[in-house]
Amino acid sequence: MQFPATSIEDYISQIPEERQVVFKKLFDTITENLPKGFQKGVSYGMVGWDVPLETFPAGYHCTPGSPLPFMGLASQKNFIALYHMGIYAKPELLDWFVAEFPKHSKRKLDMGKSCIRFKKMDEIPFELIAELSKKMNVDEWISIYETQFKK
Repeated sequence: MQFPATSIEDYISQIPEERQVVFKKLFDTITENLPKGFQKGVSYGMVGWDVPLETFPAGYHCTPGSPLPFMGLASQKNFIALYHMGIYAKPELLDWFVAEFPKHSKRKLDMGKSCIRFKKMDEIPFELIAELSKKMNVDEWISIYETQFKK
């Protein structure tokens, strides 16, 4: 579900009202815990955090001239989705997250390759997402990206 938003505030204002507070809390949790160097904005129909072109001029190989995506947050029809490219690209980080999730949630982990889905708004493990957000800095993400994805 993509919203034609021009800013983070615009995106959040289009989310169903009953989700806005939780979405904003999740957005703030990630923003406050990400290492310095990522820039927040709106791209690919969601809010997200990228490596700016000033830091990594090569940008994203799939969309030349665009910043390198790292994390994204979207309000879908039946859930909030958190996309974390570091989990997709670094097996040790995925293993850590999968092992930690049951310590923070009674729910079964609902996850794809880089997408973590939260269907129950009152059961989002904010502390775990804060920890996850701290786990990879800009330099490590660029190094992994250049090694594994950029052809």
